[in-house]
Amino acid sequence: MAPKWRELADRLADRIKSGEYAPGQQLPHIRDLVEAGEGSKSTVHQAYKALEAEGLVTSSRGHGTVVRSQTPIKRLGISRYDKAKWRDGDEVAFIADRVASGRAYRRGEQTQNVSRVEAPPAVAAAHGLPVGSEVYARARLVKEGDQPTHTLTSYYRPEHVEGTRLVDPTPGPAGRGGGYRVLYDAGYEIDHMKEELFARIPTAEEVKQLQLPVGEPVVELHRTTCTADGTVVEYAIGVHAASRFAWEYDFKVPDSARKEEVRP
Repeated sequence: MAPKWRELADRLADRIKSGEYAPGQQLPHIRDLVEAGEGSKSTVHQAYKALEAEGLVTSSRGHGTVVRSQTPIKRLGISRYDKAKWRDGDEVAFIADRVASGRAYRRGEQTQNVSRVEAPPAVAAAHGLPVGSEVYARARLVKEGDQPTHTLTSYYRPEHVEGTRLVDPTPGPAGRGGGYRVLYDAGYEIDHMKEELFARIPTAEEVKQLQLPVGEPVVELHRTTCTADGTVVEYAIGVHAASRFAWEYDFKVPDSARKEEVRP
């Protein structure tokens, strides 16, 4: 026979999965379930901890135990950077993801801190700078409502962004079209980029910042953005809550051998 906390956790899980407890809804306080005869305080607490470990809820001081969204945001791969979105429109990358996912967004869901720092080794190497060189770090925290989804820090060479909106810490994207539009207007049109993804265990600070449930990994993104002549204009490092994104890549399959055959 299963312990009482497990039986309670299973009943609550069924109510979450059926939609009786909707995403974003707070579960009853522990004392309310105790008074309703669902078990002792330790039984209810253990059940809530089990639900958190299973990724169904999040718990935090001041917010209680809240049902998590079970539908991840579609994190577009290539199409999120379509120039028509940011050069000719106002759809910056994280907003493109929301639009593709049928999810709402607000400008205040991206906040940032801009500072001039000594380039970390990986950043210096990506930009081809000597160790110890200074770069601008534009660190963003992105949320969906009150729920953090990821952080993203972009590093720029000062001569590329000095005096532009990219060094303005005002919350939200850097004006119409975001950062890539700012670079474009400054004469640095992006042409190609490389993205690398790594899954890992989060640090204690990341667990707190992203409000991660127990045991959830993160996906770390390294993005190198270049102009047509190979100039690196942005090196970015993002940390994404693994369960909050579904990564999607849709691209034409290359055939380099075919190109070699037709070469004169």
